[in-house]
Amino acid sequence: MANELIKDVLLESGYVKAISSEEEDTSVVGNPDGKFLVSFDPLDGSSNIEVNGLIGTIFSIHRAPQDCAAYDTSIFMQPGTQQVCAGYVLYGPATMLVMTTGKGTHFYVLDRTHGGFLLVERNVSIAEDTNEFAINMANQSYWQAPMQHYIDDLIAGENGPRAKPFNMRWLGAMVGDVHRVLTRGGIFAYPSDSKNASQPNKLRLMYEANPMSFLVEQAGGMSVSGNSRIMEIQPTDIHQRVEVILGSKNEVEKCLSYYK
Repeated sequence: MANELIKDVLLESGYVKAISSEEEDTSVVGNPDGKFLVSFDPLDGSSNIEVNGLIGTIFSIHRAPQDCAAYDTSIFMQPGTQQVCAGYVLYGPATMLVMTTGKGTHFYVLDRTHGGFLLVERNVSIAEDTNEFAINMANQSYWQAPMQHYIDDLIAGENGPRAKPFNMRWLGAMVGDVHRVLTRGGIFAYPSDSKNASQPNKLRLMYEANPMSFLVEQAGGMSVSGNSRIMEIQPTDIHQRVEVILGSKNEVEKCLSYYK
């Protein structure tokens, strides 16, 4: 239902040449003269609905090449560095819009009386250091050794090599975990694993990794996949999946040091 609603509104706007959605097998044509391409995850964390948990919508916007047909999916093969806007809407105790157009990351809250989103915090900044991490511990036995060692050291706390306590937080919705990182620092990771050899990565580059990376970097954080900056990855498929490690700059760099 969320996918159909968002798709219909975007395609009827006239501004969108084509859309790609996590819920669509291929891209969907809009206005052939539209200036933008929109990629989105219509309902991130949808499994949380059953338990009345946190959910959200993630989106990424690129300029549409004018010399290519709207039905040609290759028009979506643009790296995250070419995004002109990205963000998410968080459906929590307050409905929030978190967005960037490349000039900082900003928080907005839906005001039903006013009838729109009101700016509540401009130029959000992620603390460079942190003592919080978000990761799906259910996959621990399937991670690569460097990630296992890194998380083990965090859990060891004050008696481990990091010599300070770390708290784990996991909501099962990327929008919620990344929002916490933006709000109070932290590191979020969904590393590659060997649980399914044909699909080692969980998160999609275009619908999740790129827009979240844009937001995090604009807030002074860091976002990588392996040793690569996520937003520099050249997409090869609209449903391409990647490893994601993002958040407080110093902690992301510390995590990467385990792989060297």
